Amino acid sequence: MRFSVIVPTFGRPEEVKELLSSFIDQDNKDFEVIIVDGSLNTVLEKVIGEFRDKINNRYFYEKGLGISDSRNLGAEKATGEYLVFMDSDCIVSPDYFKSANNFLSKNKVDGFTGPDKAHSSFSRVQKAINYAMTSHFTTGGIRGQKVHIGKIHLRGFNMGISKKAFTSIGGFSGLKVGEDIDISMRFHDAGYKSALIVDAYVYHKRKTNFLKFFIQLFLHGKARIDLYKRHRKSLKALYFIPSVFILYLLAGISVIFYCRLCFTVFLLSILFYVLLLFTDASVRNKNLGIGFLSVYGSLIMLIAYGTGFIYNFIKRVIFRSRKESIRPLIIKE
Repeated sequence: MRFSVIVPTFGRPEEVKELLSSFIDQDNKDFEVIIVDGSLNTVLEKVIGEFRDKINNRYFYEKGLGISDSRNLGAEKATGEYLVFMDSDCIVSPDYFKSANNFLSKNKVDGFTGPDKAHSSFSRVQKAINYAMTSHFTTGGIRGQKVHIGKIHLRGFNMGISKKAFTSIGGFSGLKVGEDIDISMRFHDAGYKSALIVDAYVYHKRKTNFLKFFIQLFLHGKARIDLYKRHRKSLKALYFIPSVFILYLLAGISVIFYCRLCFTVFLLSILFYVLLLFTDASVRNKNLGIGFLSVYGSLIMLIAYGTGFIYNFIKRVIFRSRKESIRPLIIKE
């Protein structure tokens, strides 16, 4: 077996059904799908049973199982040479395994990841959130759109690791948030090489509304400090940008009381950035409504991530708390 796809989930029958459907028409059939369910009941068992004769899949259920433990259990049951971890809110691109197999046959790497895109069927909010997470004007395009071999962070929604490498580094460590970046760092620290395979992409739904998106990005900001506490060399200048953006907003608003010129310059800079986001998102999605929502989503992303980062920096770096972040139930729903 070449690939074992491992999908941790907390229920989500409709999303899992959509994900499994996307495996049916793959040209490369040398894969198995392992669903590990930690939800409150076994409602997924019936859904997965509908695909028994269509794809090679297995289902494991353990009430309350966390995301890291779910992935580790899936890896334990896997028979493939490469473990491919995906989120249940993804849809696999038609040539995913063909593209991944062709690349891996020509390039000796121990792990890989691929881009995430917005499917045409996604809601306008989901497309706006996708823009906020992938645009060069928000995240700097760090999730990658170009072929790259060497050291690239593996992302949990689309992460391939050879079973040999996964076993040697001890799998997922139990970190509740940021667990994919943690294993990626340990993967590279062990001397393994990763690659970005641009054609091995998934359509990633992420959150269905901006409230859940805010909570998710707040957790991501907190997780960056948790990762720093485990990996001291991991904190780069790039990760401070959302926090700097928040401080810039606060400073800009405050100057209205004593420097109108300064406030005007501040306001113009924000308007320029908003216009840049709106124009780019509207052109990319060919829709002005999505452009407007993308501005909103991008600002939410920056503020949520920056707030979480500042909060946990104060808590864990200044006050030296040892308590790591946890993932609330709302993120799993």
